[in-house]
Amino acid sequence: METKHLLVTGGAGFIGANFVHYWLENNPNDKVIVLDALTYAGNQESLSTVEKNQNFEFVHGDICNTELVEKLLRDKQLNTIVHFAAESHVDRSITGPDAFIETNIIGTYSLLKAAKKVWLDEPTTAVEHRFHHVSTDEVYGTLGPNDPAFTENTAYEPNSPYSASKAASDHLVRAYHHTYGLDVTTSNCSNNYGPLHFPEKLIPLVITNILYDKPLPIYGDGQQIRDWLYVEDHARGIELVLNKGRIGENYNIGGNNEWANIDIVKVICKLMNEEFANNESIEKNYPLAKSAISGHAESLITYVKDRAGHDRRYAIDATKTNSELGYKPVESFDSGIEKTIRWYLENNKWWQPLL
Repeated sequence: METKHLLVTGGAGFIGANFVHYWLENNPNDKVIVLDALTYAGNQESLSTVEKNQNFEFVHGDICNTELVEKLLRDKQLNTIVHFAAESHVDRSITGPDAFIETNIIGTYSLLKAAKKVWLDEPTTAVEHRFHHVSTDEVYGTLGPNDPAFTENTAYEPNSPYSASKAASDHLVRAYHHTYGLDVTTSNCSNNYGPLHFPEKLIPLVITNILYDKPLPIYGDGQQIRDWLYVEDHARGIELVLNKGRIGENYNIGGNNEWANIDIVKVICKLMNEEFANNESIEKNYPLAKSAISGHAESLITYVKDRAGHDRRYAIDATKTNSELGYKPVESFDSGIEKTIRWYLENNKWWQPLL
């Protein structure tokens, strides 16, 4: 499809909003409709800089509202769905799994049902189409320290209510392709970081806690390993899947950046110490950051009881995406984490109300 008219679900969330910014900048002739329920992790302010773009529209609504989705697909003549909308925080899934089942499984089913009806069952609206589903590496389970990284052929072994709900949604997407002929692709990504990240997640939590001189909680021994992907590199990977990916295929999108959680936190502490040492204006803006001001942000590290069922290691093998689509991350972790820290230091009006 030379011109895409996209429905981006969850486009006011962290990854979705970054994707919308990236897409409108790099595909100026395409139309983007964001559908978001604006739950706690959705922030319409994240889209404020594109509100006046004539090719952008925001719709406040729930993906479980199948009739609304059908209407949008018809009325806006949309030919592409990029499905980000999801409950995504593992801790919340442990204490309250109901929302994860509703949004991640029922919501995905609702979207698939609407897409099938409008794109396949109604001859007056049938168009060349694509349903792209954004998933996670957590569906694959956990790895030992010497195990090979996850590939697209790794068996699913989800260990939390969150990852189980995402695995179920992945299977629904696959089934709608094989059973009904819906044109789908799925991407499974590693841990994202970057601007507009809700401050309950590890990296923004550490940055914002340092600015308030609050403890930096580390689960267990902090040796849980994750592969970290700068969020714009993720958007770039999805663009490649949409433009070049084979129908019905899964593609892993990774950052080639395996880090233990404790090492991530120590790097952030070091960089925050340097920011305060090298820029007097930062201290004026964040006078409560006493430990970082004195060059000892690491003193805030506090070990807490480990999360129930905490997966030890995730690692993405993106060889297929690299070789088939020409994907390669642009940001190293060093460059990405510096950009992320500076964004939070310069955009407190965005994140402070969320605390």
